Amino acid sequence: MKNTKTKTITKIASVAILLGAFALMTGCKATPSTFNLGTAGNYAILAKAAVSTTGTTSVTGNIGLSPAAASYLTGFGESLDASNKYATSTYVTGKLYASDYATPTPANLTTAIADMETAYTTGLGFAPTATELYAGDLSGRTMEAGVYKYSSNVLINSNLTLHGGLTAVWIFQIAGTLTQAADIDIILSGGANASNIFWLVADSIFIGTGAHAEGAYLGVTDITMGTNSSINGRLLAQTAVNLAATTVVA
Repeated sequence: MKNTKTKTITKIASVAILLGAFALMTGCKATPSTFNLGTAGNYAILAKAAVSTTGTTSVTGNIGLSPAAASYLTGFGESLDASNKYATSTYVTGKLYASDYATPTPANLTTAIADMETAYTTGLGFAPTATELYAGDLSGRTMEAGVYKYSSNVLINSNLTLHGGLTAVWIFQIAGTLTQAADIDIILSGGANASNIFWLVADSIFIGTGAHAEGAYLGVTDITMGTNSSINGRLLAQTAVNLAATTVVA
């Protein structure tokens, strides 16, 4: 019996070695199991230059703005708390923070902005599991977990489904713009979790009128949400975030 167990273990080890060798030969790459936003993850919306809204927007989560001052938070009708550390708004279930509010808010925001930028750079460093898949047109596709790299613009003109388990991770590395058309949705299936979806976009991000987005959107430039659009996730911009009767749930 002991010899049989030893032979079985030896066979299992041999199979594992062969599978590992096959992965190396075929260029298979493991999808990251985690992605750390640092303290940027404390905000539903975080921007450096401005956060604006028109219409009746609803944000569940905090909003942060730095190094721009509170005057660049527009459309929220915010009220500064007596502590001067944050403001509140009828549009926001959470708090609004700006760089010119009282200590420790400025330092916290500086750290969050640095964490946002670090997360973006770190995300670009993951080896892609696929490059230029579907030539950047994700319309109507179903995509499994992975790291997807694009050297130009990405379009979503019909519903995109992200299929995977609760711990599956998607990272989209996009060197151009990301445009999701009006009334088009990102759909999660198989237990996929918005907390594990990351869009890293070097140029503008535009989510169309009535469209629904999922995941954390990290943009080097602006992020614009069309009228009556919605997102289950985060909007983290190195310039400005523009909302229009948008629903944001962190």
